[in-house]
Amino acid sequence: MSANQNTKVTVVGAGAVGAATAYAMLIRGTSREIVLYDVDEARARAEGLDLSHGAMFAGAGTVMGTGDIERTAGSHVVVVTAGAAQKPGQTRLELIGTNARIMRTLVPDLVRVSPDAIVIMVTNPCDVLTALAVEQTGADPARLFASGCVLDSSRLRWALAERAGVSSRSVHAEVIGEHGDTGFPVWSTATIGPVPVEEWRGADGQSFTRDDLAGIAEEVRTAAYAIIEGKGATNYAIGMSSARIAEAVLRDENAVLPVSTVLGGEHGIDGVALSVPSLVNASGAVPLRGFRLSGDEQTRLGASARALAESANAVRGTA
Repeated sequence: MSANQNTKVTVVGAGAVGAATAYAMLIRGTSREIVLYDVDEARARAEGLDLSHGAMFAGAGTVMGTGDIERTAGSHVVVVTAGAAQKPGQTRLELIGTNARIMRTLVPDLVRVSPDAIVIMVTNPCDVLTALAVEQTGADPARLFASGCVLDSSRLRWALAERAGVSSRSVHAEVIGEHGDTGFPVWSTATIGPVPVEEWRGADGQSFTRDDLAGIAEEVRTAAYAIIEGKGATNYAIGMSSARIAEAVLRDENAVLPVSTVLGGEHGIDGVALSVPSLVNASGAVPLRGFRLSGDEQTRLGASARALAESANAVRGTA
C-alpha cells in the first residue's frame, strides 16, 4: 500500500501507544509524512529513528521524531496519545484529573500550529477529554473527536467471529457509549453476514444464548484490564485502529465508524462526547442519521452519557 500523497500526520506522544500508532501508519502507508512529537525529545527522536530505519520495507512514508511542536505545523491529522498511562486496576475515568490538566495546554497549542487539522483524541478517558477540549478550544466538534469505541467494536467482532467460526470481517457489530465501563454492544443490529446474531446457527447448530452474549460483552468490556494486567499497557490494537481512523479522514472515505463526538441532541444527548456510528471523512466525523436503538439500548446510552457528564463536571474549571 503506497502512502497517501502530500499528507502529514502528527502523532502526539512517543510512549507505547504513540509509537505503535506511528508504526501502524508507516506499514499501512497511512500518510506520506509522519511526525512523532513528545516533550521528551530524546524519546521521540529515538522512536522516530528506529521507525525510519525500517522505512525501506514499508513504502514511501517518512517518520521524524521531535520535541519541537512547531515541527508539527501544517498537519492534516493530529492523533493525540500523550498523557498518563492507565495502571493495573485503574479505570479510564480515574485518569481524568491528570490528563485533563495536560490537555488544557497541549490541545490549544496543537490547534494553533495546525489550525486546519482534524484532531483525534486517543488519550484516556478519551470521551471526557474530547468534550473538555472542544469547550476549551471552541473547535467544531466534527473536527475534534475521539477514537471512541472503534477498538471496542473490533474486539467485539473478533470475539463473535471466534465463536461462530467465521472471519471477523463478516461480523457487523458495534460497541457504543463510553470507551470504558458503561459502553455496550448494540445487539439489536448485530449480524454475522446478513444473519442477526441472535438468530445465528453455525454448521454444527451452534447459536448464541443470552448468557453467551452477556459473557462476550463482559469479555470486551474488561479486555483492556486483562491486557494491562499482563503486560502493562495496550498498544498494538489501539495503534492499528487509530491509523484506520486517520486513513478514513485522509482518504475522504465516508467510512462509518463508532468514533466519539460531542453530540448535539442526537439520541436526546447534548454536550457529551460518546460513541455512536458516525460518518468519517475529510471534514471530520458526524453522527450517522437514522441509527435506531431498542428501548433498553437507548436507556443504557443515556446512562453512559450521564456517567461521562458527571466525570467532566468533576474536573471542569479545575483541569
